[in-house]
Amino acid sequence: MVKTIMFDFWGTLVENGIFPSPVRQAKTILRIDRLPFPLFILEFEKALMTKRFDDLYQAFDNVCKQFDLRPDAQRQDMLVGMWNKNKLLAKPFPDTIEMLEKLKKSYRILLVSNTDSFSVESVLDKYDLRKYFDAIYLSCDLGLLKSNPKMFEAILEKEGIKAEDAIMVGDSIESDLIGAENAGIKGILLDRNNKRNHPNRITTLAELEKFL
Repeated sequence: MVKTIMFDFWGTLVENGIFPSPVRQAKTILRIDRLPFPLFILEFEKALMTKRFDDLYQAFDNVCKQFDLRPDAQRQDMLVGMWNKNKLLAKPFPDTIEMLEKLKKSYRILLVSNTDSFSVESVLDKYDLRKYFDAIYLSCDLGLLKSNPKMFEAILEKEGIKAEDAIMVGDSIESDLIGAENAGIKGILLDRNNKRNHPNRITTLAELEKFL
């Protein structure tokens, strides 16, 4: 019986403020052509999103080191400007607040996000979203990414809940669901563009109710 719903943030509850996504734009700015995107994003998020930094320049310095790149002032300015623009223009999807308000009446709601130490918290405050979550778990605080089942195992232990009593809702199979599923949690793919295959797939948040 589902008692707890875990939500991803970017692409699930909140839409990016820029297109292509900031991670894809970062790959272009960094000129990393040798890696396919699924491998790039894991290394990128590991460098940017598993610890807190004093500022974005320090964070992207660490990204450059991860890819054996020499930090370049112009490139750093482009990365920081692009990242801040995304944060500034990001906003909840039209169905987000209505569904969170509805679900919160019957379920424990957790936010579980791969994020740097600047972006998600800013958007949460801007749109007064914190009140919808019983707890917020960020990769930059836990030192783990959602692709690692240990992140979900730690959350289950902290919350005192069983894996079979929780579901994880996200827009990425690789980043959001695989780690959860490997921890025994049912993953629900939110595929707003109706382009991917998954046994538990929805195209709007309203469809989530059929899994509850």
